[in-house]
Amino acid sequence: MTGTGRGAVRDRVRFESRISQAPDTRFIQREESAILKAMYLTKSSAIRRIGFTSTRFQGSDGVSLETAKWRQVLERMGYECFFFSGLSDWEPERSMVVEEAFFGHPLIQKIQDRCFGTTVRRESLSGEIQEARYRLKRALYDFVKTFNIDLLITENAQTIPMNIPLGLALTELIVETGLPAIAHHHDFAWERQRFSVNCVEDYLSTAFPPRLHSINHVVINSEARRQLSYRCGIASTIIPNVFDFDAEAPVMDDYARSMRADLGVRDDEILLLQPTRIVERKGIDHAIELANRLKDKKAKLLISHQERDEGSAYYHRTMDYAALLGVEVIIRPDLIGARRGITETGQKRYSLWDCYLNADFVTYPSTYEGFGNAFLEAIWFKKPILVNRYSIFQEDIEPVDFDVVVMENYVTPETVETVRSLLDKPGAVEFMTERNYELGRRFFSFSLLEQRLRSVLMNFGQL
Repeated sequence: MTGTGRGAVRDRVRFESRISQAPDTRFIQREESAILKAMYLTKSSAIRRIGFTSTRFQGSDGVSLETAKWRQVLERMGYECFFFSGLSDWEPERSMVVEEAFFGHPLIQKIQDRCFGTTVRRESLSGEIQEARYRLKRALYDFVKTFNIDLLITENAQTIPMNIPLGLALTELIVETGLPAIAHHHDFAWERQRFSVNCVEDYLSTAFPPRLHSINHVVINSEARRQLSYRCGIASTIIPNVFDFDAEAPVMDDYARSMRADLGVRDDEILLLQPTRIVERKGIDHAIELANRLKDKKAKLLISHQERDEGSAYYHRTMDYAALLGVEVIIRPDLIGARRGITETGQKRYSLWDCYLNADFVTYPSTYEGFGNAFLEAIWFKKPILVNRYSIFQEDIEPVDFDVVVMENYVTPETVETVRSLLDKPGAVEFMTERNYELGRRFFSFSLLEQRLRSVLMNFGQL
């Protein structure tokens, strides 16, 4: 933002303090008009400092992972990046953490629980939403002022209504300041059945997503672009999930080599890796069935992520199903985290990358995905993978012609035999995974991300 734009943030704060003292509405209107004109960032203004906003930048959820990739590429392009969220384990000197921005904050969760499953909203709920919106908007103003933000990138915060006050606050901030913004959409409300019955249609149409001239919208797949245009009349750019295929994947080292033993997996047992959260659309019951059918291989299933953002019912159903089929499912949040370290009891803590290094086979039987981060990770680690042909895979990934084991909504004897054959033929796996790696580097690398980001930034006059 230019000096004029940054100063306008301060002017806006001064203006709002004057409102309570100035009864002359004509004065207010003149002042507000001048401020908005000053704060509007024209296409000729230079963008150097970018502010990312989301409910959290922590752990290994898809939004955090993809934000980290955007950050890496943007910093390589010469931009400075800063972060606003409700939870964060990123650099504190570049971050502003406001607890109410997290969708799991008790107050936000209480609000969310009353917004869905009914079509009538009480006045008291509207008041609570507006009060939280105001507090978050003031915090966002502080974020913009503190880090001299020139451009906002909202990561799913104006997409899926997990924190309605935050989405409203972001929309008002963009309207009131004229800050250019990129709305990076991962999961829309209409893609989740639990949001279909609600009493906040007015808020959803306002901020999830907002239709503003200063926002450029980015989606991660072709179907999202179609639906965004059809439902909201909003044009968008597709930037698929990517991976840094030019970087060498980690190799097995002494630290990772002890992981199987620590998890209770013997050398003669097969370790299947399900690198996802425990939510219904991940289709983990299919992975359990596969493990059951590979009894002769003594297969065990490791689920890497412990988050249950959509409740615990599916978790309990999954564990009951595994017990019914006699499959050992390994879920060890005490030993597996976002990065390596030491637990309070002095044991090794392993990372997601260590899970991939130790896996014999990756299962990815999702019924729906926005794109497929775990798929690209498996390709990067050169691991064989089973994929359910979810719709986005069919349209945006499968045409690349990756060599993977596919299933159509359920595990068949042919599926099991293909997996068993690969486990018995390491030479075939090596040939398959090397080819997949080259395809990933060609079609889903950081160079593609940089190219698409440059295209979006050109809309703001940035060359």
